[in-house]
Amino acid sequence: MMFRDAAPGNSAADSVDSLDYLPQLPDRRDVPIGCIGAGFIMADCHLVAYRDNGFLPVAIASRSHQRAQAVAQRHDIDQAYSSYQELLRDPRIEVIDVAVPPDCLRAVISEVVRAPQVRGILAQKPLGGDRAEAEQIVRMCEDAGKVLCVNQNMRYDQSVRAAWQLIRQGSFGDPVLATIDMRAIPHWMPWQERQGWMTCRIMSIHHLDTMRFWFGDPVRVFASFRSDPRTSFPHSDGIGLYILEYASGLRCMICDDVWAGPAKEGAAADLGIKYRIEGVEGMALGTIGWPSYPKRTPSTLDYTTIDAPAWKRPRWNEVWFPDAFVGPMAELLCSLEQGTTPSLSGRNNLATMELVDACYRSAKEHRAIELGS
Repeated sequence: MMFRDAAPGNSAADSVDSLDYLPQLPDRRDVPIGCIGAGFIMADCHLVAYRDNGFLPVAIASRSHQRAQAVAQRHDIDQAYSSYQELLRDPRIEVIDVAVPPDCLRAVISEVVRAPQVRGILAQKPLGGDRAEAEQIVRMCEDAGKVLCVNQNMRYDQSVRAAWQLIRQGSFGDPVLATIDMRAIPHWMPWQERQGWMTCRIMSIHHLDTMRFWFGDPVRVFASFRSDPRTSFPHSDGIGLYILEYASGLRCMICDDVWAGPAKEGAAADLGIKYRIEGVEGMALGTIGWPSYPKRTPSTLDYTTIDAPAWKRPRWNEVWFPDAFVGPMAELLCSLEQGTTPSLSGRNNLATMELVDACYRSAKEHRAIELGS
């Protein structure tokens, strides 16, 4: 961990003593993991983070056996399978990591839960195509006695997690306003064209879930979408604007600008993600380094309080992509080890899926939507 002082007299230790930003790791890291899916998110994020932290992926499956073999060789995985059905017959595997498109997830998990040796499942977000499908997946896992954890990995970005610690400690007092402002150009997956949607369920779901992580569940949301001029396939969302209202009076605002100006068309670029948290006793300013990927750009956090008015600026070496991907798997393994429910459980994630659905409904109906309505 690296730090720099915000002002004379502020030691690095003063800035970070209370910031527990890293995930808890299990005592046993050699639990055999089977991986379903061999695309970018698995090959370049999940497996990199797992190997860096001593986890044990032993098998991988993909519709392309050649791709599964290539990823297995790259990450020193024992076995590559040409179907996930073959992988599920591997008696060694205790945990399944599923990274497939959301419209394939329910069918895959319906077979995973029937594998007797599998104790836990990590599922990629979004947990299906909508909240109703996510509920079906959660019930399948509960009925089969399998622990389900959802890979909402932004919660394990170092800056996001450190900010959560400060909020939990009451460092900022009662929260007043929080914002996330993203100007970035994501790489959309080919399977998104058949979904007819992109930003809200793929990118904004991280930011909506982060607001839930920080502050709990809002009572209503207003969302507005416009299409992304750069994306040629028909889509119901593109640039997304969101306002979340909380019973306490807290208001949260998210701007997810996936156009971000004509940077890919020849203009200069101004890309990045910033967040801001304001409370009655302090505030935080943060950045998320993801838009610079594959360049390693750690997220940042600057904060100040009435009691300690000089800015404190902890800094880290870790980055969201791929380092934070250890968090959800570690959480699942710890839950299996300790017999506890993960904070990223499938049932908890239903509230995030409900919030996402409410955003689509709000944008379609041009009105605020009460959660639970």
